[in-house]
Amino acid sequence: MKVAVAGKGGVGKTLIAGGLAKGFAERGLKTIAIDADSSPNLGLTLGLSAEETRKIVPITENKPLVESKTSTGFNSVFNLNFTVDDIVKDYSIATPMGVNLIVMGTVQAMEAGCMCAPNAVIRALLRYLVVERNEAVVMDLEAGVEHIGRGTARQVDALLIIADSNLKSLEIAKHIHDLASKAGMKQLYLIGNRVMNDTQKEAIQSFADKNGLSLLSFVPYDQKVIEADMLGETPLKNKEMPAVKTIDNICELLLKKTA
Repeated sequence: MKVAVAGKGGVGKTLIAGGLAKGFAERGLKTIAIDADSSPNLGLTLGLSAEETRKIVPITENKPLVESKTSTGFNSVFNLNFTVDDIVKDYSIATPMGVNLIVMGTVQAMEAGCMCAPNAVIRALLRYLVVERNEAVVMDLEAGVEHIGRGTARQVDALLIIADSNLKSLEIAKHIHDLASKAGMKQLYLIGNRVMNDTQKEAIQSFADKNGLSLLSFVPYDQKVIEADMLGETPLKNKEMPAVKTIDNICELLLKKTA
């Protein structure tokens, strides 16, 4: 089971990614969660403390690691034939939710300097995790469409596109869906998140129907999630929260759809 979670920034995709990873692990699947967001905080959702999360060096920012994989001794010439299995062993972090976490980091803008080597490492690592290994993998993608455009998420079993009832988030969801569809991805699902009432539910459903998006589920707005975040606690510890319950149900739905 390989799942990528995408959407506009701020729509709550990290909680859904974390909940899915936890759900797969609880069902007996060895699970790796990949934080590929430019503002990584999946570790907090998976139960790591703020201090533990701050200490994690993203793969793209680990210069000694990147250089050990790609350096040829010549400027602007990179070795692209390297193994990455040791990265999973040495740089994945066990979390309280029973999920191993890898923080990828993101490729910066060209103005920040050449990022060819880090990008090569990310691509090789994602391919290894998604194509060659048997674990369940959940990828929390960078907000927007960057990873879809770069092709780093194209071989997953399912792409979940998260949106709330805001038209901007729905339009970005459609853009992600269209890019992924053109890339040949088949199982694309919209999830309406933080839904407070029937009016919001109907807005999301109507948009999905008009634009050919397959709506998988609605995750209800849950004040307890907000309160847990304010306290620096992961909402996933409380299985009775309506939002957490719904995400766990989505986990079960995905397992059935990809069986």
